[in-house]
Amino acid sequence: MYQPGIGQAAALVLHRPSGQLMEPKSLSYFLKRLTPGQTLILYYAVSILVGTALLSLPAATREGYLPFIDALFTATSAQCVTGLTVIDTGSSLTLFGQMVVLGLIQLGGLGITTFSVYLFFFLRLGAGIHGRWIINETLLHTPMRSLKDLLGGIIGTAVVIEAAGAVVLAVVFVPRLGLEKGLFSAVFHSISAFCNAGFSLFPDSLMGYRGNVVLNFTMMALIVTGGIGFLVIREVKDILLGRGKRLSLHSKVVLWTTGVLILGGAAGIAVMEHSGALRGLSGSEKILSALFQSVTARTAGFNTLEMNTLRVSTLLLMVFLMFVGASPGSAGGGIKTTSLALFVAILYNRLKGSRNTNIFRRTIAEESATKALALVMLASIFVWIALFVLILAQHPGASARQHDAVFLMYVFETVSAFATVGLSMGGTALLTSGGKVVIIALMFVGRVGILTVAFTIARRFSARAPRYAQENIMIG
Repeated sequence: MYQPGIGQAAALVLHRPSGQLMEPKSLSYFLKRLTPGQTLILYYAVSILVGTALLSLPAATREGYLPFIDALFTATSAQCVTGLTVIDTGSSLTLFGQMVVLGLIQLGGLGITTFSVYLFFFLRLGAGIHGRWIINETLLHTPMRSLKDLLGGIIGTAVVIEAAGAVVLAVVFVPRLGLEKGLFSAVFHSISAFCNAGFSLFPDSLMGYRGNVVLNFTMMALIVTGGIGFLVIREVKDILLGRGKRLSLHSKVVLWTTGVLILGGAAGIAVMEHSGALRGLSGSEKILSALFQSVTARTAGFNTLEMNTLRVSTLLLMVFLMFVGASPGSAGGGIKTTSLALFVAILYNRLKGSRNTNIFRRTIAEESATKALALVMLASIFVWIALFVLILAQHPGASARQHDAVFLMYVFETVSAFATVGLSMGGTALLTSGGKVVIIALMFVGRVGILTVAFTIARRFSARAPRYAQENIMIG
């Protein structure tokens, strides 16, 4: 008899007498043998394929037919809460198709693993080592005793926030669109904003509501709340209710970095577009537009300004904001605010001559610092490789003189897809089948792959790893 160890499938292999065939192994047997990273990828892949099948049904589109590559693109974008679209969600999809997209957004925003593990708890089956490990790594910086209460709190918090957002948005949409359509639009945009998805039922996103103060601040509040992570929401809520005394280091880093990026981004956009895209707008519209674009560039994907009218400097600033993205344990993508904060802290401390990484009078573990550096480097390398493949797929024989202005568009598109943002300069509409495949891969890896890489890097190094004679090389 074989005694399984931790993380291995708890199954006994029984020897059959010669001449008898062994029974085929069950699906659950293979699922239990998957690594946490493989399990996470499988969850997302299966959901995307189911969504693709549903969007391919005649009932999902007004024309009764959606090409497979477009259905796959839309399902991936919704499940990975990106927002890039090759069809108009509001006019091309029926109510059934829009509900499929909305369901994928909700599942992707909260995380399929969250729903799956909570379901296991609800059925009293237990999450198992894989489920607990994934949830702890995805949502928490320190393990929690009761995952059942944690996941119930996550789902409950999301529902309350999305419902509150829908109520406020209904005040804006119902008078303009009518009761039924206005309520559905309010629910759709509230979920899309909180999940940082960027899907809109309007062909111009939210440009028609550029000056609406209620809508702008409601959408920004939903985007920021959904992007700071469930752990931060939980800690802030406990402090406001008097159940907590101070924020953890994680929450401090997230809130400070988020604030600096939002305000710094808004100031940069306001200055650079003062005589550009913001020219002709009222003072309040200028402030709202600059602030909204800074917030939405952090993986949300809505826009109140036309992207093609922005200056190159503004677009490059937005590329940086998109690349950073949201925070760990949130619905957003990107390298995450904590990775940026640690990256800056590492550089600052090393330039000071300190071997430690100190931030807010705390020293970060070397493992976390190494993980942050690796994530930033791997993400940068992956984006540039994907950009090369995308341009090769779109314009294999073009010269720089022919497509000098197109390069920035594809840089913007690549980072937007990888960081699951959804903002576009119009490049999505020009994608060939090969280009769509590249963007699909970017969205999928951006939502799942970086986490998988993080899991791998975070593993403890083997004590038996060989160590050779030390020698230096020249740097810089």
